[in-house]
Amino acid sequence: MRRTDDAPDPADARLAARLAELRAEHGWSLGELAERTGVSRSTLSRAERAEISPTASVLNRLCAVYGRTMSRLLGEVEAEPALLVRAAGQPVWEDRAAGFVRRSVSPPHAGLRGELVEGRLAAGADIAYDRPPVPGLEQHVWVLEGALEVTAQEAGHDLGAGDCLRMRVWGPTRFRCPGPDDARYVLAVVLP
Repeated sequence: MRRTDDAPDPADARLAARLAELRAEHGWSLGELAERTGVSRSTLSRAERAEISPTASVLNRLCAVYGRTMSRLLGEVEAEPALLVRAAGQPVWEDRAAGFVRRSVSPPHAGLRGELVEGRLAAGADIAYDRPPVPGLEQHVWVLEGALEVTAQEAGHDLGAGDCLRMRVWGPTRFRCPGPDDARYVLAVVLP
């Protein structure tokens, strides 16, 4: 979410600060974090300084080493979550290069284990996660529009509008929109 004047988007700036805080809390150098995530030191450094907005894949790797879901991490950079989340107040994050838009419909909240996310993948978009942010994470993928191919546990699943895939995530996953239209889906995430 980069603004046209090259100043970091306020959400990116808050995310950058939180990423730097998490690394400091763990006592890791940039080099140690790079080894744990497989993400280059320079990318991590630029993300922590809000010079770049991390991709979905990079955020997933960071979430995995910090033991957080992506929603929880993104929720930590927002104001204290309210019980009622109006549509206009639902945080949206984009990975434009990957063709992915993520809306946190029901962000993580203290004392609750579940959250709802709306995902949009452009036709042809393909996002692969090399590991779950939290091993054993429960996910329910409900396709609202378009088609979605989901691979988990080395098994592929072709989903159309109205279909729902339920799974626990232990290893790599992949979300692909074969087209011709964009895919829109709800992802219900429940911590183990």
